[in-house]
Amino acid sequence: MISPEKVDFSTISRSLSSHLNHGEFQQAARLLGELHTAEAIEHLEALDATEAALAYRLLDKQAAVLLFKDLDAEVQAELIRALQSEAVVDAFSQLSAAQRAALLDELPAIVATKLLAGASKAKRQDIGALLGYPEASAGRAMSPDFIATHPQLTVAESLARISKRFAHCKDAQHILVIDDERRLLGTITLSELLVEPGTMTVAELCTPGPSVQACEPEESAARLAVGRKAGVLPVLDREDRLLGVLTLPMALGILEDAEERRTAYGAGAESLVRPYLGTPLRQLVKARIIWLLVLAIGATLTVKVLASFEQTLESMVVLSLFIPLIVGIGGNTGNQAATTVTRALAMGEVRGRDFWRVLMREVRIGAILGLGLGLVALFLAGLIFEPSIGLVIGTSLVALCSIAAAVGGVMPIIGKFFKVDPAVFSNPFISTFVDAAGLIVYLSVAVLILG
Repeated sequence: MISPEKVDFSTISRSLSSHLNHGEFQQAARLLGELHTAEAIEHLEALDATEAALAYRLLDKQAAVLLFKDLDAEVQAELIRALQSEAVVDAFSQLSAAQRAALLDELPAIVATKLLAGASKAKRQDIGALLGYPEASAGRAMSPDFIATHPQLTVAESLARISKRFAHCKDAQHILVIDDERRLLGTITLSELLVEPGTMTVAELCTPGPSVQACEPEESAARLAVGRKAGVLPVLDREDRLLGVLTLPMALGILEDAEERRTAYGAGAESLVRPYLGTPLRQLVKARIIWLLVLAIGATLTVKVLASFEQTLESMVVLSLFIPLIVGIGGNTGNQAATTVTRALAMGEVRGRDFWRVLMREVRIGAILGLGLGLVALFLAGLIFEPSIGLVIGTSLVALCSIAAAVGGVMPIIGKFFKVDPAVFSNPFISTFVDAAGLIVYLSVAVLILG
């Protein structure tokens, strides 16, 4: 006769396996959350390797820490291998960002580090989805190759401890100091260890340095590493436990890729992953056609504006002669402001809270630029045609330059707020928007002044 306990165990195991096989991760996580650590271990051992890895990833962080500590070394190694499998990585990479945030907690630092160890750069990016780190975050870009020691060890003990890691670490000059719970305490250089007395403790030598959270944007982390000239920048989880590092070459590579993307967006195209001559024509066309379609749709607004003022243009043809001048100056003014603010955002000189300061500053800059250009246009257009035409051109430039500078200045900040690369609000996009606004301003001013 089967006991109630056996029946319950069997029922839970079947339910858990069914939820995992059908991708019902929320239900599986809820079921696991009702189990004690010992019960969870029993159920994980009853599942196959892939199902066990899926189930382990759905545990909350505290339960995952306790469970991993209680597993045998062989089972720990098997679990790490299963977590690295394509089936497990694919299962969680298909979740949306919102689902991952709601469902996946951070893995314990020791598990995350072992999971990333030995994986290629491309594989680490895939595993980043499994770990729950956002796209283009420091957690996705970090390397698990680092050398660490403990504060209570002497210099001689530390050198003996870390000597085995030299051959496997690209940066053996910078050594991280962590406590028994992997919390970062500071850094120390190999040269300091070599020149100090062997009896001195590491705690007396290590100094605190910069670090970043795994969920921070990789570009911000890279700029911090380059700005501080940090040989290695530690990447920590939410509990300040060490996960990995960004080296200076890695940081420079991230910034180079980001600059390439900005350059491509500024030209109205997607950046290319492969070299130009090695990129298929289909991919080159795809990289450009999307932005051209966006700009074409935006240009219909300009056509609509011209159609609305058709009678005005017919009654005074001379106004149409100045349309290229008006839209050209407006577009360039907006592009200049956007480029300046995008760079300031990337350097950390401007933040989202500076929206109104940037807006008012760019309005003043645009007004001054417009006033200078307007006075020149007033004189030249009034001299060649008639004073009223010069007044229309001058007044339009003052208003348009103020609007264009303001729009160009705040567009990157708006993009940053919605977590879109500010470079997406590229020069062609802003030019198209400002073209329509410039025509509205120009022709409205003409109607007011010329009647």
